[in-house]
Amino acid sequence: MSADKPFDRQLRRLRRDRAARTFANADYLHRRAVHELLARLDLVKRDFNDALVLGSANGFAAEALRARGLSVVSADAGLAFTRASRGIQCDEDRLPFAEGAFDLVLSVGVLDSVNDLPGALTLIRRALRPDGLFLAAFAGAGSLPRLRSAMAAAEAAEGDAAAPRIHPQIDARAAGDLLQRAGFALPVVDRDTVEVRFSSLSGLIADLRAMAGTNILQGRSRRPLTRYGLAAAYASFASEAEPDGKTAELFDILYLIGWAPSPDQPRPARRGSATASLAEALKPRVAENR
Repeated sequence: MSADKPFDRQLRRLRRDRAARTFANADYLHRRAVHELLARLDLVKRDFNDALVLGSANGFAAEALRARGLSVVSADAGLAFTRASRGIQCDEDRLPFAEGAFDLVLSVGVLDSVNDLPGALTLIRRALRPDGLFLAAFAGAGSLPRLRSAMAAAEAAEGDAAAPRIHPQIDARAAGDLLQRAGFALPVVDRDTVEVRFSSLSGLIADLRAMAGTNILQGRSRRPLTRYGLAAAYASFASEAEPDGKTAELFDILYLIGWAPSPDQPRPARRGSATASLAEALKPRVAENR
């Protein structure tokens, strides 16, 4: 995939700048993800000193790391978030940091909208010192099924072929493969499905705008819907409502963990080095009478 597709880099920056004004209105997923990543960090029995936070947003992650005594550099694609965090403006697949500059990199809510994700992961790994830790969270495959249905209904009402109005999403298996391809050791990926209930499609869209999570795909997918398409989308979303009138939308959050390689890390045994036969070990055992 081209490093300049499928996302519009400039629009991504503008969306994040717009979100900076209202992010506090819908930062519940961001805060939840940060808490989850910090819980994973607390399970690591070693000290960290120099951290990089990718996707600085409201500074919540950076503040939490500083409270643990770390020196923190923040980075974000949006200028407004960058200024608020006194950080560095950059795209995640164009990181300007020196090799081995950090022993911890934490990324929250941004890697799902990076054009060159394999390149971004490789740059992150290079920015880590040997045995440095990478922690990330972002929305994965399975997120926003109600919104997908609503957009499909809108396109059908307008008589057009479906346009990809929702971002392509990564599943847990693909995320693990990407970590390995980027050179991370001991990769782990897990997921957390979060249900959020909305009174209408307008409420979901307002929250996605505040999260900088609306459409930044290039091409015709940003063509405005007509009133017929909008009516169909709202009707589709409302048709999924529960008895109280609210519709449950799902966010499938992926959590990634990987380590920069180090000679001190445990390694899998060399293929063929086993001293016992697996076939023998799996044979049924018969108890002897004594």
